[in-house]
Amino acid sequence: MNYKLLHIFRNTPFGRETFLQSLYFCKTINAFPVAYIPKSDKFLMYFSNDAVQVDLDHSYLTSPATARQHAEELFDEIKIKPMFYEPKNFTASSLPDISTNFDYLCCPRSVSDLSSKIGLGHIGPKVRRIIKHATFPILITSPVFKPWNSISVFFGGSKNAVNALKLGLKIAMASSLSLNIYTLLEKKNKAFYKDLIKKEGLDEPVSQLSNQWHFYKKSEFDTMLYDVPHNSLIVLGAYGHGIIKDILLGSKMEQIQSTVTNNLLVTGPYCSISI
Repeated sequence: MNYKLLHIFRNTPFGRETFLQSLYFCKTINAFPVAYIPKSDKFLMYFSNDAVQVDLDHSYLTSPATARQHAEELFDEIKIKPMFYEPKNFTASSLPDISTNFDYLCCPRSVSDLSSKIGLGHIGPKVRRIIKHATFPILITSPVFKPWNSISVFFGGSKNAVNALKLGLKIAMASSLSLNIYTLLEKKNKAFYKDLIKKEGLDEPVSQLSNQWHFYKKSEFDTMLYDVPHNSLIVLGAYGHGIIKDILLGSKMEQIQSTVTNNLLVTGPYCSISI
């Protein structure tokens, strides 16, 4: 299957770093990156249960005369054929409707705040809302281009954490990279999580594709974050139960953002992952 990733292109040095990350991700898993060069600072994304208006900060409209050329040069640098997205429908003349018929979407830490906030570990509310309603995983990039050579799945036992594990296994199969699983033991023991994997029919692919399953006490969250390799893609689920719910709804997400510089691949509650 030809998987496609949509990238909202920002014609700035920071945007270049983000786009290089999308291109690297696609080349690693054999997907196709599609660049959208916005002509206005707003667009709509219609999901089955919500319509999200995304308000871009003005840097997304920087130097429109050179934006396509700069994007094409980056495509060429990674040796990927350029593909661009042009919206066909408009809710208003300056409010294009952006298709949600993609397999991945790349977001920086925030699409509606200045990059100075991103360095402080700020996840923008629009990014959270997209994650909450998207039927596809969201790639949240590191502040600067950072290649990764392994996959680290945060598995907390929720339904969406199972989806994140499936996604991690899928990325491992597509990239032939090693995969490690990281679990915080809250009120359960190791056997609970391993039994859950077996009930989901994932014990065989986990044994074949994963390198090691790391378990931590609830108080060892900081230790777990430090132990994740800095050059690993972190895959996690949002809006589940337990620690994964805390990660994207509370202070722990901000803690992750201010602690690790890894790229994050996030599944929301409406993602359906098959392997």
